Amino acid sequence: MGSRKLNCPYCHGQFMGTPGSTTYRCRSCGQLILVAATSEGDAVPPGTLRLNREIWKWSKGSPSASTLPKPEEKPVPGPKTGQHHHTKRAVLCGVTYPKRNNKLKGTINDVNRMKSLLVDCFQFPEAAIRVLTEGNDPNFVPTKCNIQRSLEWLVDGCKAGDSLVFFFSGHGLRQVDLSGDERDGYDETIAPSDFVTAGLIVDDDINDTIVKPLKKGVTLHAIVDASHSGTILDLEHVYNHRDKKWIDNKALSGAKKGTDGGLAISLSACADDQMATDTN
Repeated sequence: MGSRKLNCPYCHGQFMGTPGSTTYRCRSCGQLILVAATSEGDAVPPGTLRLNREIWKWSKGSPSASTLPKPEEKPVPGPKTGQHHHTKRAVLCGVTYPKRNNKLKGTINDVNRMKSLLVDCFQFPEAAIRVLTEGNDPNFVPTKCNIQRSLEWLVDGCKAGDSLVFFFSGHGLRQVDLSGDERDGYDETIAPSDFVTAGLIVDDDINDTIVKPLKKGVTLHAIVDASHSGTILDLEHVYNHRDKKWIDNKALSGAKKGTDGGLAISLSACADDQMATDTN
């Protein structure tokens, strides 16, 4: 029997599988996938393959980037020049909070439009875009754990020439800064779908995860449509549109907030002391 086209249960990318094989590694997201041959009682045509979505079971906490399967980083020669293929990768999060009084209506639409923009205008491969929304596969619901894991995946193995995108549409909040590095005395946060039980995702953690690891030649664009999101990436400089100048946002504690040589650009819906509004 010949090879068959399968869908990765993690990034939804397609790859070719040969009947009889038991494991594959997705070339797009690097996840190891267990494949089992179907039996006669399955509700799918005999001889096809199904994917086991439960292959990864984390014992506790949120896995670090070092515990995640590594994407294959084999250089792909161009048609004439032999240059390495540059990676385009994106994480898109839209949170509606359906069981909360302050539920949002437009976040899913925001994510769909952003995905279309990246694919149609900037040639991002669909298999390299992780979409996290409620009602999705459990691995792709925008919980705190899933968002953190996806951000680790976004920058894992990044190299010069890579283009990365993080998009978040949802609620943003502020909380008192206890580390003493915020100039306004507050940490900015984004609210995952389970923030009531799991907690918020703080700007310090976002900076540690997707800003500091950026190597020279890597570009990250973060677009955050949430309240209090002006410095949600804790970047060291903020542009003041009114005065048309850059403002120093370095940590008062002296902690390093910059990249490892790469470029991080954050576009926010509003300043740290402002609130965004959901509209039709």
